[in-house]
Amino acid sequence: MRYARIRLDGRPVHAEIDGDIAHLLDGSPVDGKPRRTGSSVPLGGVDFLPPVIPGVFYAVGLNYRAHIEHYGKPVPDRPEVGYRANNALTGARLPIVKPAEVKGRFEAEGELVAVIGRTLRRAGRAEAQESILGWTIGNDVSAREWQHHDRTFWRSKNSDTFKPMGPWIETDVDPLVQTTTVRIDGVVKAEFATGDMVFDPFDYLVEMTKYLTLHPGDVLWMGADSTVQLEPGSTVDIEITGIGTLSNPVVDERGTPHVQ
Repeated sequence: MRYARIRLDGRPVHAEIDGDIAHLLDGSPVDGKPRRTGSSVPLGGVDFLPPVIPGVFYAVGLNYRAHIEHYGKPVPDRPEVGYRANNALTGARLPIVKPAEVKGRFEAEGELVAVIGRTLRRAGRAEAQESILGWTIGNDVSAREWQHHDRTFWRSKNSDTFKPMGPWIETDVDPLVQTTTVRIDGVVKAEFATGDMVFDPFDYLVEMTKYLTLHPGDVLWMGADSTVQLEPGSTVDIEITGIGTLSNPVVDERGTPHVQ
C-alpha cells in the first residue's frame, strides 16, 4: 500500500495511492489504519508534501563503504545516529532552493528512509522489523563548504528545502533487495544496491532503542553510497526500485515558497 500526504485546497490531506488516483483518507496512517472518504483526485495534478512530519528526524551518516572511503574515514564499528531538522523537509516535485550565499559543492545524496509505525524501547531485531510502517525516499542535500567550516550542520544540511522526502510511504516492499539510482535531467549519475549498508535499519533501531524511545511517525534516513553535484535549472530524480521516484527541480533563491 502507498500512503501520501498531499496539498488540497490549501491544506494537507492524507491519501492512499492506487495507480494514477489519490484516494483521500479520514486520517493519518501513522495514527492507525485510516479509511477512504469516498473522494479521490487524479495523481498527476496534486502537490506532494512530505508523507510524514516526524516527531524526531533521525539520520545516519557514513553507512556505505564507498562513501566512507571517499571521505577517508574508518568504517564504523557500531551504529550511531544523528539528527536533522523538520524545517528542511519538502515534498516531491517541490523545488530545492539553493541559497544565494552557497558557494562550492552543493550535492544530493539518495537515501532510503524508514518510517516508524509503533512505539519502540529496547527492541529486539524481530520487533524492530515489525515496527516499520513503511519506506520512503530522501534526498540529503548538503552545502559542503558550510558543512566543513561551521561548527555544526545547522545550515549545511538543515536549510529550508534541503531534505526532500517522498513521494509516498510504501508498506509492501523489502528495501534491502532494491537498487537506488540518482539521475540529473534523466542522466544516471549514481547507482548502488540499497541494502549494501554497513549496518541495516534494524541494526540501528536495536541500538537506538537501548537509549531512545522511538514513536510512530519518527523517521530514520539510512545514508548514501555517493554524492551528486546539483545545479540550479536541473532536476534531480532519486529512484528506489519497489518504492518509487522522488523528483525535485533545483532553483536559485528567489523568494520561492517553502511548503510542508
